[in-house]
Amino acid sequence: MQKIQFSKMVNQFQPGIFTALNEKKEEMIRAGRKVFNLSVGTPDFQPAPHVMKVLSEACQDPENYKYALADLPELLEAVQYRYAHRFGVQIETDEIMSVYGSQEGMAHIGMALCDPGDTILVPNPGYPLFAMSGIMAGANVEYYEIREENGYLPDLKHISEEVLTRTKYMVVSYPLNPVCVCAPDEFYEELIAFAKKHNILIIHDNAYSDIIFTRKQGRSFLSFEGAKEVGVEFYSLSKSYNLTGARISFVVGNKAIIEKFKILRSQIDYGIFLPIQKAAIAALTGPDDFIEQQRQQYAKRNQALCGGLRRIGWNVPDSQGTMFVWAKIPEGYASSFEFCMQLVEKTGLLVTPGSAFGSAGEGYVRMALVADLPVIAEILEVLEQSEIFKA
Repeated sequence: MQKIQFSKMVNQFQPGIFTALNEKKEEMIRAGRKVFNLSVGTPDFQPAPHVMKVLSEACQDPENYKYALADLPELLEAVQYRYAHRFGVQIETDEIMSVYGSQEGMAHIGMALCDPGDTILVPNPGYPLFAMSGIMAGANVEYYEIREENGYLPDLKHISEEVLTRTKYMVVSYPLNPVCVCAPDEFYEELIAFAKKHNILIIHDNAYSDIIFTRKQGRSFLSFEGAKEVGVEFYSLSKSYNLTGARISFVVGNKAIIEKFKILRSQIDYGIFLPIQKAAIAALTGPDDFIEQQRQQYAKRNQALCGGLRRIGWNVPDSQGTMFVWAKIPEGYASSFEFCMQLVEKTGLLVTPGSAFGSAGEGYVRMALVADLPVIAEILEVLEQSEIFKA
């Protein structure tokens, strides 16, 4: 058989921790064990009925199965409406483009901004895809560590000058998965000044601005003066509107970046499926009541889970935002992976080791707020009976 030589890029990729977690879950289910899966980050809430209705009706029209080729004018207007109504930000239509979810858009945007050998900056710990945006472009990936003692904010003053001189862009995201913190307004003001000083672009991932617990509403990076001059923001419909499988997100901000990124993506696809575009219009321009109700449900889960864990001996802080909780593992375990395996073996609770999000995530775990209150109560009862947190 002919020997196949794969690319150096793809040979970097190995089955990750999530494969091991899924295998453990399946193993326990086959053994008849009950598993509480808080490792997955998929919302368990349903999309709004009016959005599903529009999608269903659009799928009945044969004309909607043709190539879209471009974003519908009504879709761009819907994003304009959302940013003005929700964030108080005025956006022009040539400052907006759709992508097949932030996952796809983030993976490809580096190709529009970097040449092989350029450098990007991403958080550690952080969502693994952030680094992929550089890897796909052949760029070097440098990590800026974010530490609990600094409120999980980057220490911009201590990023190496040598690194900054070769950095094309920096990925930032708040509220941040996995560490579940929000950034204060003054941080964004400092970040924009920092980007201008060092001629660095900012890519802001705004996936969780509708799921925060420190105040009623999150903010957009673009709501700060000068943001459009230095970067763009990804705004996803997956978490706010529970449209994870529909795969639609938007890149919004700097006109020049949007224009060049559109050209790149025109070589890759023919536009978002028209029924999905119409569903997105319905979501962006429809009532926001269910988003606030959903945020309140996440907040109740956050309080129930974190408060309950503290009560039984695991000192877990309340999440500030996102649909996750970030917790330091108890003493006595060699690694976060070891703790996760012990936890699921003894209690059936499956969580994600922090090491999956970078070296600075070691010693922590992430839990998703994807169980309703009765299930959280059951989880806490099982954990308490297991006495796994007893000294």
